[in-house]
Amino acid sequence: MGAPVNRRVALARIPQGMPEPADFALVDEPVRSPGVGELLLRTVWLSMDPYQRNWMAGARNYGTAAALGATVIGRAVSEVIQSNDPRFVSGDIVCGETGWQTHPVASAEAVEPVDTSLAPISTALGVLGSPGLTAWVGMLDAGKPGRGETVVVSAAAGAVGAVAGQVARIMGARVVGVAGDPAKCRHVVDDLRFDACVSHRDPDLGAALARECPGGVDVYFDNTGGSVTDAVYRRLARDARIALCGLVAEYGAADARGHDLRSLLASQATLKAFSVRRNLYRMPEWRRQASAWIREGALVYREDVVQGIERAPEAFARMLSGRTLGKALVRVAEDPPRH
Repeated sequence: MGAPVNRRVALARIPQGMPEPADFALVDEPVRSPGVGELLLRTVWLSMDPYQRNWMAGARNYGTAAALGATVIGRAVSEVIQSNDPRFVSGDIVCGETGWQTHPVASAEAVEPVDTSLAPISTALGVLGSPGLTAWVGMLDAGKPGRGETVVVSAAAGAVGAVAGQVARIMGARVVGVAGDPAKCRHVVDDLRFDACVSHRDPDLGAALARECPGGVDVYFDNTGGSVTDAVYRRLARDARIALCGLVAEYGAADARGHDLRSLLASQATLKAFSVRRNLYRMPEWRRQASAWIREGALVYREDVVQGIERAPEAFARMLSGRTLGKALVRVAEDPPRH
């Protein structure tokens, strides 16, 4: 039946500001046998994502509410250990919102099979998963960059931003990233092939953006909110489009405030917020397109890996503080052999 213990990470207290180790607790409990229509899983890869912080801050659109003792939510790639559903057998690889735990029991309806022929299975949580789909949907539906237009992407070295900028480049736009330290900016330009990258730590970010976007910003893919968004808003071109993906700089922040919308009015900009959860039906189309781009070398990806379920809170804090490069993952167990 597999390991006798399920180790999970639970909320010990609701985080205030940046999550701390004391906000989490490791809980060992017996593995539950799967009922009819359920699967016992062995988690292999666990995804670290900004939306988890939004859940901890009380957002209500993520299913189970954040509460003391609740297992932290999160997507994972897992191996089926025991199946009580005819659609899956032992050894299948699946992906689903099974949380920060080593041996969850999940409904077969709540997971999807992972095509192990496309790429390493970890990519189902990154470039070939929700982050990649988020970037593609947001850029196509909300950003709509035209050839030669200037696109700015915040958190450009992260899992979503890296793909969003590359999609815009493939569409013929000129792409400027916003990232943190010089190493991230080099990665954005040298590896991801953005046209330029500026640091959000620049004491005069507005001047840096003006230098790299002399004609203004036609499309802004907003992953962060905060001071970066304020600076980009002041550089918007006429009829600019803003794809509002996330506000990680403001999640859980007691001093979060609104943004000055006068620049949007002056530029007659369009702001469109979107959610990947309403677009999951498009995942097969994205995976076909993305895997083709990866094979052609047009789309590249990077993963930032921490080992062990007990280090999930550490990995989460690293991701939120911008210390990761690429898709933030926790390797919970070794990959099963590929057949």
